[in-house]
Formats: sequence, structure tokens, C-alpha cells
Amino acid sequence: MPKAFPKEFREDVIRVYRDSDASMAQVAKDFGISPSCLKRWLAIDERNSSRSSGGSTPAIESDALREANKRIKLLEQENEVLRRAAAYLSQANLPKMMYPLVRELAAKDAPLRMPVAVTCRVLKITRQPYYRWLKCPVTNAELTEAYRANALFDAHQDDPEFGYRFLLDEARDAGQPMAERTAWKICSQLGWWSAFGKKRGRNGKKAGPPVHDDLVMRDFTADAPNELWLADITEHWTREGKLYLCAVKDVYSNRIVGYSIDSRMKSRIAVAALDNAVARRGGVAGCVLHTDRGSQFRSRKLVHQLNRHQIVGSMGRVGAAGDNAAMESFFSLLQKNVLNRRTWNTGEELRIAIVTWIERTYHRRRRQAALGRLTPVEYELIMTTTATRAA
Repeated sequence: MPKAFPKEFREDVIRVYRDSDASMAQVAKDFGISPSCLKRWLAIDERNSSRSSGGSTPAIESDALREANKRIKLLEQENEVLRRAAAYLSQANLPKMMYPLVRELAAKDAPLRMPVAVTCRVLKITRQPYYRWLKCPVTNAELTEAYRANALFDAHQDDPEFGYRFLLDEARDAGQPMAERTAWKICSQLGWWSAFGKKRGRNGKKAGPPVHDDLVMRDFTADAPNELWLADITEHWTREGKLYLCAVKDVYSNRIVGYSIDSRMKSRIAVAALDNAVARRGGVAGCVLHTDRGSQFRSRKLVHQLNRHQIVGSMGRVGAAGDNAAMESFFSLLQKNVLNRRTWNTGEELRIAIVTWIERTYHRRRRQAALGRLTPVEYELIMTTTATRAA
């Protein structure tokens, strides 16, 4: 019985077909499936979409019109709030506080008076702190902190080479005593450091301990499929934010056997990529999965999935890109051929481009010198058939 394709793979195929002008047969060929299979997936997706949308009883026309007018009025108010907020934030005087803007829009003499609830919702602030500020715009704690900051600033202006500990002594002499931690916090927030500079390390972060030994030792070769897999994560910006790709590569044919694309770089993206690879390949017991020491690959969820599929884990060293160079070379190709070719507006647009390039170009059209000028799909097909006949 043939194995079921991963859900993420099916969704990507449907996206590519609906986004492109290619025929159903061409898209099916690019992804290595039959046209009837793609047709069945499209029918199932349309059926699920119709069920999720569902039918609802139409409302009375007058009620619908009343609700529409309310919605139009609310949208006009929200648009006005955004316009005023943009004009307010573009002014030169800094820092900015949103509470004065809320008070200005809610004033009785305002040209277009805005309800406080609407303004707070659009600006994504809560009403309770606003009303507390309205009752007491400057708290005693803020006033005390301002006096302390002023004393530290005066000391810093007089002696720019002083660090925050010396500035603290000067502020205490000026009548503004405070804790050492408080002085450090104020100086850190405002960027008041010694003129001699401060040592900068690696942000105080250290890589976690490896959960696997390095079983590869930069020997990226394999004698058969599903012997050695490589995995890594790359990212790229869109106008909607970052998009992350976790890919799993079979060293034997350089084929991307599994991948997952997400807007967040959590452990689930590595788990999904591994599950997709196992679902598409099968018979992976004893395979070695080599990664770097990223937290996603050291997570308990991924270690559990490795044990579940009887896959052996392997990890390189910290800051040694050569320990996973074969995977980095694939991401370099992806960067040059897809990611850096243009500016991407949406994550969905970039996702379709990545999936199309991997399945259509990299797997089935891009010949590689290391594979004897064959594509990864051709190499696996020819070499696997030859090995079966020899056996």
C-alpha cells in the first residue's frame, strides 16, 4: 500500500497549483505525483472549505443595514484614530506617550470626538492604565526616577569617562541616593557608558550542551539512501515578518526529503520537517540525522521523535559552519536563486516560491556535478534500480 503524503506537502502542492498558470498535469509532474492524485486533493480541499464556511440563515435586511452602518461608522472612527496617531508620532519631540493622544481625541471640544474604548483598541492599549494616568499623569516613582536620571546625566556630562559606578557616587553627593542596580538600569536604558567603551561579548548567551555526539566528522558521504540526513534552519524577511524554513537533506542524492515552513522558529518546525521526511521516505531505522546545536534540534520533542523513528542523532560544534557545510551549501543556492531575487510582500508568496524551486527546479531540473550531471530524482531512480538488479 503506498504511503500517505504529509499534510504540509499536500497543502503546498495545492497552493502552487492555484497560484500558477501551469496545468494540472504539469504541476503533478513537478511534484512527482499523478494528476488523478492532485485532482483528488483539490476536491477534498474544496469540500473541506465549503464545510468550514457553512451556511447561515440570512438576517433581516433592515437589521443587516443597521449593522452595516454601525460598522462603517466604527471603521471611520478607527481610520481617524490611525491618521491622528500617525501625525502625532511623526512630530519631532520625543519620547512619545499615547495617553495624551487618547485624551485629546476624547475631549469634548474635539472636532471629531472619539470614544476612549475605540481609541484604546486601535492603539492596542488598555483603558485601566489610561484612566490611572488621567487621574495622576506623573507618579511619585516616575518623578523620583527623573531626578535620579538628571543627576546621573549631569555627572556623565562633567566626566564622560566615568562608568555607572562612579556616576552613582556623584549622584549620591548631589543628593540623589540610589542602588547600584538602579544606576546601571538608568544608564543602560539611556546609553550613558564610559567614553572608553565597554567590552561586548556574545550577549551573555552560551550554546547549550550537545544531546548527541558528532558521528559525521565532516564526512558527508553515504552509500545508500536514508543512511545520512542533514538538517538546518534558514530565515528570510518578508513585509509581513520573517519566514523560517527547516529542511532535511539526504546526503546520498542531495535530495530534500522533508521540509517545514513556519513564521516562528520553534521546536515544532524541526519536528514537522523530520516527520515529513519519514512519511515520504519510510524505512529510516538506523539513519543518522546530523544538525548543529540549535535549540530546536536539542529540544525534547525532537529527541523523542528521533527515538520513536529509531533515528540516530548527531551534532556538530558551536560556531563551526563546516561541520554542516553540505546543508549550508543548499541554503546558499536557495538564497541566490530564490530569497535574494526580489522583495517578498507576504509569507505565503515566499512559501510558494520556495516550494516550487525545491520540487520543480532543484529536484528535477538542476543537474549536479557530484551526481554525474544528474538531478537528485534521476540519480536516486538510476542508482536504486542498478543496486536492485545487482542484488
